[in-house]
Amino acid sequence: MKRHEEDRQLTKAEMEIMNVLWERGKGMTTHEIIEEYPEPKPAYSTIATFLKILVNKGFISSHKMAGGGKTFVFAPTISREAYTNRVMKDVKSTFFAGSFKSMLSFFAQQEEVSEEDLQEIVEMIKSK
Repeated sequence: MKRHEEDRQLTKAEMEIMNVLWERGKGMTTHEIIEEYPEPKPAYSTIATFLKILVNKGFISSHKMAGGGKTFVFAPTISREAYTNRVMKDVKSTFFAGSFKSMLSFFAQQEEVSEEDLQEIVEMIKSK
């Protein structure tokens, strides 16, 4: 059964690569992506495998680098904001029966939000 685009989720390892691409804000080669990782750096083949998976899932695109022979450049096809929005809508729907109020209440209680932070949140909501 083929999954719909909106059903696809990133694994933790895939998210790490996406974060590197999102942070850089432009296409990157496999070697450039590895350079952005902290020590111990993952093996080239590990990153290459995850890049192939991300291309197949539709989260990134790839094209050969101009004059680069076999070198490919990878770029996100979805913004961090769009992906976060999709995931949070799924969390709201799955865990909170679609209720923003219930979700916000849950996080406020679990995170032990200070009165000052709650007031700032209320002000941000009022200003939207």
